[in-house]
Order: sequence, then C-alpha cells, then structure tokens
Amino acid sequence: MAGRRERSTEPDWILLADHPVFRNRPQTTIHPTGLIHESKSGCSNLAAWNHVSSRLFLWDVHARCLYRFSIRFGEPDDDGAPSIEAASPSEVLLTDVCIDSPVHHISLNGEGSALLIVGSGGLFVMYLFDRISSDDDSIVCRTVSVGSEMYFGQNDGLRIVQVSWHPYSRTHLGILSSDTVFRLYDLTSDLKRPEQEYYLQAIESGRYGNIASNCSVAFSFGGEHLWDRFTVFILFSDGSIYILCPVVPFGSIFSSSCLEEIYEDANVFGIKSANTKAVSNSWFAVTWLEATFPELANKLMVRDSIPGLRARPYAPLDASLTLQGPLYKVSHAMPNGNTHLDVKFKGKAVDFLYNLIGKDSVLVIAWSCGQLQIDALADEIQPLWSVGSSPRLRVDSRGRIIGIAMICESLAQESSIGGVSWPLGQELSETVWVGNPPPLLGLAIVDLALPNNALNDYTISVYPDPVVPERIFCLHGGGIDLIILHFLPFSHSNFEIKESSKTPSVYPILGGCNGKSPSELLLCGFVAMPDSFGNSRVIGITSLYDCITLDVKRWSELPQLPVDITSNYDLSSSAVVHTPELISKELLSGPKLVIYPESSALRDLRAESIEGRSALHHYIKLFHEHYMEYAHKVYFELGQHRNHLKAILDEQHARLRDANEKLSNFETRQSGLRDSVNKAVQGYVLLENRLKKFRTLLETKKKPLSKAEREFKTQLEGLKGSELDALQSSIEALNARARRHKQSSLCSSAGKRKTQGRRNHVSDVQFAQLQSSMAKLSFVNIENSKKVHTIDHVLKNQET
Repeated sequence: MAGRRERSTEPDWILLADHPVFRNRPQTTIHPTGLIHESKSGCSNLAAWNHVSSRLFLWDVHARCLYRFSIRFGEPDDDGAPSIEAASPSEVLLTDVCIDSPVHHISLNGEGSALLIVGSGGLFVMYLFDRISSDDDSIVCRTVSVGSEMYFGQNDGLRIVQVSWHPYSRTHLGILSSDTVFRLYDLTSDLKRPEQEYYLQAIESGRYGNIASNCSVAFSFGGEHLWDRFTVFILFSDGSIYILCPVVPFGSIFSSSCLEEIYEDANVFGIKSANTKAVSNSWFAVTWLEATFPELANKLMVRDSIPGLRARPYAPLDASLTLQGPLYKVSHAMPNGNTHLDVKFKGKAVDFLYNLIGKDSVLVIAWSCGQLQIDALADEIQPLWSVGSSPRLRVDSRGRIIGIAMICESLAQESSIGGVSWPLGQELSETVWVGNPPPLLGLAIVDLALPNNALNDYTISVYPDPVVPERIFCLHGGGIDLIILHFLPFSHSNFEIKESSKTPSVYPILGGCNGKSPSELLLCGFVAMPDSFGNSRVIGITSLYDCITLDVKRWSELPQLPVDITSNYDLSSSAVVHTPELISKELLSGPKLVIYPESSALRDLRAESIEGRSALHHYIKLFHEHYMEYAHKVYFELGQHRNHLKAILDEQHARLRDANEKLSNFETRQSGLRDSVNKAVQGYVLLENRLKKFRTLLETKKKPLSKAEREFKTQLEGLKGSELDALQSSIEALNARARRHKQSSLCSSAGKRKTQGRRNHVSDVQFAQLQSSMAKLSFVNIENSKKVHTIDHVLKNQET
C-alpha cells in the first residue's frame, strides 16, 4: 500500500472521464456476462448516484472497495460533450467485513445513508456515515449481512432474483427469491428474519400446465398514485404480471392528504355500493386503513397538524392478500376492425419497469428476444383479500406484531382467460371494488432489432429518465437506446391523436464506435442523473473501466400534443391567455356535437304517427345522452372544485390575515425602531469623535524605538533594581554626614568663643579648605539628585 498522502484543503476538479481512478488502473476486463451469470437475476450495475449530495459511487471488483466521487456540472463544450467534473482525489470506502464473492449490483437508499451490495455469496448493507476508522487513504464503514442464513446458509439452492430499497422507507429491503417468495426486511429490527413474507401461488399457470410462468424474474414497487404506493408488481418469465396490494413497511411514513383521498374513495364508492362483494372488499380496505393509520379517524387533526402518517403493524386474522392476476389486456378497436390482444413473444421476460407518467401507470417489460412491451393500467388498483386463509403472525412479549407471513393465491377468473374484448368507451364504474384486477392497455411493442451476439452477451435492462418521465433508457449488448413515448391514454385523453403519433421514437445514443469491439463497450455501470440546468446526463462504465458521459439534451424530444390546425385562431392578438387548470379542457370545450342524418324522410314524418314518435324518441334519447351527461359532468366537477376553491380562498385569507397582523405589529414598533436608530446614529457619531481625538495623541505618532534606545532601556531596567537603591543609600549617608559635620562645626565655634582667651581662632587656611569640601559635597549631592530625577522621568515614560 502506498504511503499516506497529504490532502490539500481545496480538491482539484478534473473531467470525470480523465479521473485517475479510470486512467491509472491496470487494463483488466470485467465481462458483464460473468457478472450476470453470477447474479442469475439478469441485471448488473456497479454504479449508483446520490442526488442529494451529488455523489457518484462505483464499486471496484478487483480492489473490492467503493469509490465516492464529488460531482459538479458545467456547460457543454463546443463539440456538445457534457462537462462533468469530479474532485480529485476521490474517497475510498472499505467494508469492515470481508467480501470474497463477486459483486454485481449496488444501490443507495432514498436518503443516501446506506448502500446495498449484492453479490453471489452474500447480501450486504454498508452504512456510509457509520465509520469504524479513517485515514488519508481510505475510510472503513460498518457493514452488515442481511439474510445470510436464509439465502446463503443451508439453502444453497435458493438464490436471490432481485433486491430493491422500498421507496417509502430508508431501512426496508424487498427481496424476491427463486422460490417465488417476496420478503421484506427491516434493517433496524432483525437482519436474519424478514419482517413480512408473501408466498406467491400463481395457480393460473398450473391450470394450463405452463411451468415457465411460475418462475418470477423481477418486481417493482408502485409510485405515488392512490393504491399504487402500497402495491408490489411481480413479473414472471412468460410475461404475466401479478400485483400484491396492500404491502406497507412497518414504520414507513405516507402523506396524509393521499391517505385521506383513498380513505374517502373506499367509503363512498365501496361501502355504499349496491354490490355485496364490493362492500366486503371495501370494508377490508377501510379496516386496514384505520388499523394501519389510526389518525385517519380524526380528519380535522390529520388535515390541520399532521402532514405525514406512520404505518402501524397490522394484518387481518382471518384473511390473506390475494395475488391479483395475471393482468389481462383490454382490447380497443384498430383501423382494420380487429382487436388488439396479447401478442406472443419469442423468448422470456428478463426485466421490468414501473413508471408513473402524469395520470398513467406505465409498465415496461423487456424480452430476451430484443423487444419491449409497453402497457398502461386501464383502471385503478384496489386491495384484495382472500377470506379463510389466515396469516401467520410473529408477536413480541407485549403482543405487538413484529412479523407476518401469508400465502397469496391467485384467484381464477373467467374474464382473465384468453383476453377480453372491453371497449375503452365503456364505463368502468360497475367493476369498482368487486375484486377484478386492473386490466392492461397495450401502448406499443418496440423491436430494437439487435443482432444475435448483442442478445447473447448482455441481458436487456430498462431504466427511467429522471427529468422527462416519457423517456426510457434501454441497455443491451449493442449499447444504449432511448425510447420516447408520444401517447398516453389518460394523460392525453382530451385530444384526438392520430394512429401514427402513437408509435414511440427510438434513438440509439451509444453503440460500437472508436474501433472498439462490442464486447469492450459492454456496460457494467449505468447512471442517469439530472444536472443543474434541467437536462439529463448519462454516465456509463464499460467493462474496461472506461468512463463514458453523455448529454441527453440533443434527444430532448417531448411528446407533442396534437393541435387542430383547421380551427380558427386569432393570431393578431399578442396577448396569451393562460387558462387555469381548475376545470378539465374537455368540459371547457363544450359537449360533443350530435350529428344526425339530413334526410327528407324526416320531414315527411308526422308527429302523431308511430314512426314520427319513434324517431322523436330516438333523437330525444340521443340528445339526452350527450347534453344531459355533459351537464351532469359539469355539475359534478364544479361541485368538486367548489371545495377546492374554498380551501384555496381560506388559505389566501389566512395568509392575508397574517400579513395584516405583521404590518400592524411593524407600525406599532416603527416609532420605537426610529428612536433606536437615532440613538444608534448619535452613539456612532460620538464614538467617531472620540476616535478622532485618540488619533491626535502623541502615542499614536510615536515611532518604534531604535536599537540604541532599546539597549539604553534595557540598562535602565537593570539599574532600576540595583544601582538606584545604592545611590539613594549613598545620598542618605552623605546627608547624615553633612548634618553631623554642621552640628560639630557649631559646637566647636561656641567652645572657641569660651576659650578665646586661652586658644587661638581657626586659621583662614583651614576654613577655606572646609568651605571647599562643603561646596564639593553639595555639588555631588546636586548631581546625584539630577540623576535620580532623570531615572524617575524615564521610568514614568516607560510605564505610560
């Protein structure tokens, strides 16, 4: 291992394709065929994207580590190539457990805190923010194994078909295994035993002896649409689709407004229905909602104070979920008068994608023969239980449910055998809550026209576009294709679309090029991400660990809504009127025009005749069906929008009241704020004047001491403690001697006067000598006093 490197405070930003991780590595090939063979699930992906922190994750198969790149986007260059830059050096994340088996798939949870690592010898979850140790070279993160005894213990024949994070929980994993059992694991409670188990019994396949349909190949969680958020879609190898509803992780959080909508729907259209079967099914749904989300009983509390509700563990004691399906096709009239039913494909289904586009739930099935089957749900999904099949519950010491297991059987229905001819114009209200699975409406069949070597080397997989939901990415051995849908039955139902516009567009955005063989361009990592400019960017990692970046801006063709060019539009007016989408355009366009034949025979009929009465009754019925039905729709929609508009107006009034209160509070505090501002200004002026005075002081103009002055200052500081005391003691001694000498001179002069007659006076020479000595002594005293004053002055200046 290389020595520790010093990280700079600011990383270097270079193009992702030129990053040292891809450039400075040995030229070893990862063949995706081996990865797929190891995974046995069809799809492999060694790259993941975190949109919250703009981080790209890549698993290195040879080094058995995880690279984390910090990504930023820039404008495309002159050639149109996208500018995707990564910080260098990148972060290296290691697991604290040994992963010896090949890894073929990684994925992040919703918040980007945990990474799922799927290998042929284990299923691991790496917690990215739970670090065991770190240095300048790598970071060791805590890693746990999930379901080791279930899938990789004694059950060696049991393999994992697909693993996926639940979209409404950051700690729940959904696992579909080869024994056709769907399990839901909670990483916060038990890593060995699943929280929920659903044993799928597709009896429809056994009825016809088709064993291939009993092999599950993929699954997908539903999106944010009514009961779809509680649905699990399961694909079998013969292309049949089954659904489980409702399936909810314990402790997951859902929007209260969406729960209220499906709760009211079950009460209004289910329990109040005239069909006893619909009442029974809706009663189970209402009971499940009230037990799973108890707050729904108090509507005012939910609407005002609780934006999200947490799911409680619950399961009926005498009923299990029904495996609804297989979903059959709804027929619609073709131009040649035939009906469109199921089309038999060669090969088997290998991948599945659920995508919510506007009002449509689109299902995409990838076949091994190189074709895509694109369908849409023609009706809403509704939950369904089978009474008499009791689930198995696992409870704790307090009696709370901590795990459930159910046997989910598919009920045979005559309407789902061999397809059914059901025109789209027929009302579906009679089938609500009666237990029929939602039918499928065939949108398109896309033939990718791939060569045989591309189909043998790589399994087809499909991914959604993060920016435009109508775009779908398809990965295969020949590269990447982009499919754009131009027709959606419910999102575009207000327009008359020609049959030619229903065909989706297919664009090959990556293929064999640059002189490389197709096997060298096989992708082992794929990420589709939105950039900061509202476009889609694609990052692909080849089998040679080459990084490919693509900009999907040039393929930004959106579904074109049809426009009737025969209508008369006022093009002279430059003002554009934007109609609010409170009422559907179908109602704004008015009722459909009733066309009746212009015949002279009608004029010859008399009103009192039988033929005239019959014709009159026929046209009255025709006008009633069109205009009265339109009036009923208008009345119903206006009644629905009345509550919506009332809620909007109440919200606007509440915001207006809050604004008025804030304005009144500001007006009352305006005078106080003005006084405070004036005082602050005065204080600022005072401080500025004081600052000007301080600037005029000598201290501000003092220059720094020179070298000689600093030496003299040092000497004075030394004299302060020693020579000054000695000098003061000398001065005191001299003063005492002077006083004694003065006293002795006075005494001697008095004695001399008494003994003047006996002794002679002092001679003038001695007196002169004494006087000169006194003068010298006073001079020394004066000099010492001057020195003392000088030293005191210097010390005072130093102290100031």
